[in-house]
Amino acid sequence: MIAASFLIAGILSAQPAEIHADEVPNTCGNCAAWNAPRTPVKTHGNSYYVGANGQSAVLIASTKGHILIDGGLPQSAEVIKKNIQTLGFDVRDVKWLLNSHAHYDHAGGLAALQRMSGAPAVASSETVRALKLGRALPDDPQYAADNTMSFPAVAVLRSIQDGGALVVDSVKVTAHDTPGHAPGGNTWSWKSCEAGKCSTIVFADSLNPVSEPSYRFSDHPAYLKAFRQSIAKVRALDCDILVSAHPDFSDLFDKAAAGSLVDANGCRNYADAAEARLNKRLTVEAVK
Repeated sequence: MIAASFLIAGILSAQPAEIHADEVPNTCGNCAAWNAPRTPVKTHGNSYYVGANGQSAVLIASTKGHILIDGGLPQSAEVIKKNIQTLGFDVRDVKWLLNSHAHYDHAGGLAALQRMSGAPAVASSETVRALKLGRALPDDPQYAADNTMSFPAVAVLRSIQDGGALVVDSVKVTAHDTPGHAPGGNTWSWKSCEAGKCSTIVFADSLNPVSEPSYRFSDHPAYLKAFRQSIAKVRALDCDILVSAHPDFSDLFDKAAAGSLVDANGCRNYADAAEARLNKRLTVEAVK
């Protein structure tokens, strides 16, 4: 009987661990493809792409702790954690979690990553409100009353102002307010050095003018003005290497395969493409 008990215990211990509530997968139409694992990519110096296939996440490493930008989907937290481990780092050494905007595909993994690391999450004050609630706010173009834009709420939060900076060791990351795709969106920039060569890296927030079906950007002139200002701000940034919130918008994997992510026109091209999409959207709205 005792032997049987040990056998049963052995069988039970071999079962898969229960999924934490903050990692329950989002099952959106694109989610499986977005969350496909990717090998980490060294962007430059101490900075690494550690995200999945469809949503960017960047680790900025230092000897006194790390900064992690964005969390992907809820199920992306494990992908990001494993990529950090593959590089020889430990997610428990992350000191700050930064967010681009409060949508489920960029903020969904923050609660789990916070549980793993103990790090506070940092974003604009408006994004902090959404992260605390675990859903997009009513003024978000993609807001849906049926909770389809929800994600695990984040408990420990800090707000940062436009132009504010976070410092860990020699790493200084600056916040740039870039609302438009979502209210309270943030773009982040920092310098990363290697062998005496320093490059400015920009983690650019999404600038894609998508919305729920009934929303019209042209009906919200103040929001539209802020969106255009965000595009102009990203265009003007000092920018040697661009990592966009969705990596395909900056051809990140193609550039990495070609041997270098350096592109002096990266932010300018990204902003120009965003402006063209916004103008096209407004043209469509004008004839409806």
